[in-house]
Amino acid sequence: MKKKILLIATGGTIASQLGSEGLRPELKADALVKFVPEIFEFCDVDAVQIYNIDSTNITPEHWITLAKTIKDNYEKYDGFVVCHGTDTMSYTAAMLSYLVQHSPKPIVLTGSQQPIDREDTDGRINLRDSFLYAASDAASDVVIVFQGKVIAGTRAKKVRTKSYNAFTSVDFPHLAVIRDGKVIQYITTPKKNEPSFYLDLDERVGLLTLTPGQKGEILDAYFRYNDAVVLSGYGTGGIPEGDYYGFYEVITRWEKKGKTLVVTTQVQQEGSDMNVYRVGRGLKNRFDLLESYSMTYESIITKLMWILAQTKKDETIKELFYKTVNYDLIG
Repeated sequence: MKKKILLIATGGTIASQLGSEGLRPELKADALVKFVPEIFEFCDVDAVQIYNIDSTNITPEHWITLAKTIKDNYEKYDGFVVCHGTDTMSYTAAMLSYLVQHSPKPIVLTGSQQPIDREDTDGRINLRDSFLYAASDAASDVVIVFQGKVIAGTRAKKVRTKSYNAFTSVDFPHLAVIRDGKVIQYITTPKKNEPSFYLDLDERVGLLTLTPGQKGEILDAYFRYNDAVVLSGYGTGGIPEGDYYGFYEVITRWEKKGKTLVVTTQVQQEGSDMNVYRVGRGLKNRFDLLESYSMTYESIITKLMWILAQTKKDETIKELFYKTVNYDLIG
């Protein structure tokens, strides 16, 4: 029996057409499906358009709309394909991993680097592969399918602005690949009977990337406007110390006011380890902060938005932050 898949269109390059001011999303969901008629050989497809935007313009409200669409249609379909712009696709994939947790049905995000109506597009292949994966018995949870690679929703990062090989899986292998029209599954996620849905977010989460000479006043401003700040340091998670920078004084003041601090690294591969150097260990020993270890920027930020909508209690925040969801934390 054919699987029943819902296409959820949100815009992005795959749906774009060239106008006087550059590319902008124009094509609707039904039009996208017509470019891949071969998918009807192995699945039945319905399509819905929930918004039609450049993914640069994504907001937490858009994420809630997307999660609610999946929730409202969850019992009627065997899987979901989300057409999305590539620029913030990693954020949306991570966010959906927290808003729709442990889904036994696949939720597949895809898009393209060229509009689907162009002759040299990657859009048709990516869209076809996404339906193929959504119809696979081995598929589950939130993933990105792009250039024949299946990437866990919390491990994906866009690493190229124009090339078709746009995404990589950070510090984690591909869950599967799609080759010659077949799904080759490498890692199978144990399936639960029912997903857990969440429809609340706290968007007051900021990311501050350090540069040499940057003073503590900037961190102070970030804490003023956010419930949590992700501080991106150097190497294994080093944060400058001493009076010149003044970070310790700022952190002390805002920790007393109940703000959450997460320390991560600007280095893409291999994660943080704040115990290696004094500039990391000193900060970690003094403050009740969270360390991101192997998590990506996208998963840290979206996970905090999800957590802080559930609780503001320090111990519960810590417990939820260190609970692995869709491979976001690896040993």
